[in-house]
Amino acid sequence: MKENRIRILYIDDEIHNLNAFKASFRRSYEIYTATSAQEGKLLLKEISVQIIIADQKMPVSTGVEFFNEIKDTLPDPMRILLTGYTDVEDIIDAINKGHIYSYIKKPWDEHELHKTINNAYEIYRTRKQLREKIEELEKTNDELNRFIYSTSHDLRSPLMSVLGIINLSRLDNSVTDPNGYVNMVETCVLKLDDFIQKIIEYYRNSRLEVEYEKIDFNTLLNDCITAFKPQNTQIRFQTQVEQAVDFRGDTFRISVILNNLISNAVKYQKPEETNPMVNLAVKVEPHKATICIRDNGIGILSEHLNNIFKMFFRSKNNNKPGSGIGLYIVKEALSKIGGTINVESKYGEGTQFEITIPNRNEFDT
Repeated sequence: MKENRIRILYIDDEIHNLNAFKASFRRSYEIYTATSAQEGKLLLKEISVQIIIADQKMPVSTGVEFFNEIKDTLPDPMRILLTGYTDVEDIIDAINKGHIYSYIKKPWDEHELHKTINNAYEIYRTRKQLREKIEELEKTNDELNRFIYSTSHDLRSPLMSVLGIINLSRLDNSVTDPNGYVNMVETCVLKLDDFIQKIIEYYRNSRLEVEYEKIDFNTLLNDCITAFKPQNTQIRFQTQVEQAVDFRGDTFRISVILNNLISNAVKYQKPEETNPMVNLAVKVEPHKATICIRDNGIGILSEHLNNIFKMFFRSKNNNKPGSGIGLYIVKEALSKIGGTINVESKYGEGTQFEITIPNRNEFDT
């Protein structure tokens, strides 16, 4: 059927070439012709073609100039250049500038041109199918992410209800629990809630646009410490902030980064440590902020350092509860704002993370 045939636009200022092309290929393809680049552009506004063939030597606009002009607005059609060039450098330059699939020397060989057209169409069709598959996968991924995010929010409500009931039972001493089952339930609920919050963080980091605003690191660090200090009241937090210049950054993502790293520093302390410590240092410069988070916890085995930022990776050298996605979220959040992270750790002695985040203060107008 005609609508299933390959559609070709052939541009050439020599009428006899257009007629010869039609005579040779009209039975195989759906052919449109134009005598100039300008006429070809007008045709392309009305019809959709898979292959564009253009003669290089035309009076007003060459074939390469024509292809170069349409490559951004019409990136999909495959381009074939007809040329009398014999200079290899000229041919290579023409192909690079016009994003040309192939060139055919004039006068063309009918068999060679037919083979080139069909090969070009196969590439066109493959690219189209790949693009459709990508769009389909992106849609499926988007739906899955939305489902997970919605479900995570819905799950938090009953979990908070369970925690509320546990707290009420403790306040009025209405439950006798000599075996500590209530505490076990509370621990499991808190662990599940932590995992759900990580999922929500991951979703928000992947979806929310980056927004820059002024950040006071003294306030930000104090908020983080206030949130995590109750988890281990024995830990001594030390902070040192050098912020002589303004800093602009994405508050949400920097908070996510700090919260995850400080949470780990608190969680992975040594049980026998008599002086548990978490040191937080920030130095703000005109073009960047450097944040150092150091603890004297259990540390990380050297063979695990290359894997700790992978999703769901958990070190087997400790029995601490964890989701395995906290550091992955840290890495993803830093990627969104153009930051970097380095880690040094010695097993049994502690860990240090150093983060560098660009200061977007120069964009504050």
